[in-house]
Amino acid sequence: MKHGVDVHVGKRIRHRRWMIGMTQQQLAEKVGIKFQQIQKYETGMNRVSASRLWDIARAVDVPVSFFFEGLHEGDTVEEVEGDILADKEALQLVRAYYAMPVAQRRQIFELARVLSDAA
Repeated sequence: MKHGVDVHVGKRIRHRRWMIGMTQQQLAEKVGIKFQQIQKYETGMNRVSASRLWDIARAVDVPVSFFFEGLHEGDTVEEVEGDILADKEALQLVRAYYAMPVAQRRQIFELARVLSDAA
């Protein structure tokens, strides 16, 4: 049975990997494991050990605490808020946004803000 913390940490691994445009294979190679193990971590099927989480954090250039952000004592998997990046389309949008030059990002942001105000 999956534990809520393991599922949350796995989602955060997947989100960060996606944000930097890294494949499961690339992450696995950086950490020295098979990509199937990364798949199991990302779904919460396998628990990530402290040392492995340390290695993953270094490979994706975040502090270990990143993987626990948004998780609060007593939360269940369904209660964890702000998981908009669980949607693949949202992840692709965020990645595309940050791939733009800063001036274009500002224009896109202003357009989105105006459109959302009008809705």
